[in-house]
Amino acid sequence: MTANNTTHIDPELQSTEEQVAKIKALRDMVLSAEKTIQGAKAMLLQLEGKKKTGRPRKVDLDTVDGTVVEGTFDGQIMIGTDGRQYPVPANYASKSKLVEGDMLKLTITDRGAFLYKQVGPIDRNHAIAVVTQDENGNYYVIADGKPFRVLLASITYFRAMPGDEVAIVTSQDPDATWAAIENVIQKGARDDWQSALTKATEENESINTWKKDLKDAKPKEDSFVHSNDTFTSEDTHTLDDWVRDMEEIEKEIKQSAS
Repeated sequence: MTANNTTHIDPELQSTEEQVAKIKALRDMVLSAEKTIQGAKAMLLQLEGKKKTGRPRKVDLDTVDGTVVEGTFDGQIMIGTDGRQYPVPANYASKSKLVEGDMLKLTITDRGAFLYKQVGPIDRNHAIAVVTQDENGNYYVIADGKPFRVLLASITYFRAMPGDEVAIVTSQDPDATWAAIENVIQKGARDDWQSALTKATEENESINTWKKDLKDAKPKEDSFVHSNDTFTSEDTHTLDDWVRDMEEIEKEIKQSAS
């Protein structure tokens, strides 16, 4: 009887090995096909005289179709001429150094994208300020004794911390309450930033209260000038002196806070 030395292979094992080989072959075919397609696309672009696409270019808003709304930036959002409020991306506002009062043009594309463009920068003031933070986590910068709000995105963009000395830009409007950071000048320049914020906030509130009281004050009926009353140049000078005195008082209060 002759011995049978033939090695028997498990049919299931053979089937698995064949399947793995087929998968590998298919992957190689796909990779080869992708390379062929990429090469063909490159040749096609070259023949058509087109360049390979790279980074997206800036969009020209004047050529984009969509709804156009203009408005004023209030430090956080845009107040449209239609009376509606439109969100302004904080990163865009920070990088563009938008300040309160800037005129913006918003294009709402057919796909719903919001594209902003600064069309009317307001007159600006430049100042040196110190970064502070209140108990609610809101960031302020104090310049000339007055606290200004700043966007969190501006703080994170410049990696500013409370106590840092920064260069800021604000609107020339004396009632402006927001500022934009231009750059960090010195890290950790002020250790007393908390007390500085408290002092500036209290004195600024006092000034605002004083202004409100003057605005709300109603003169007596007999203090109005009637058509048959005389209004002399001396009265005009007295009124001018009174206004100048108030401005000097306000300036001294701000200087004492700095």
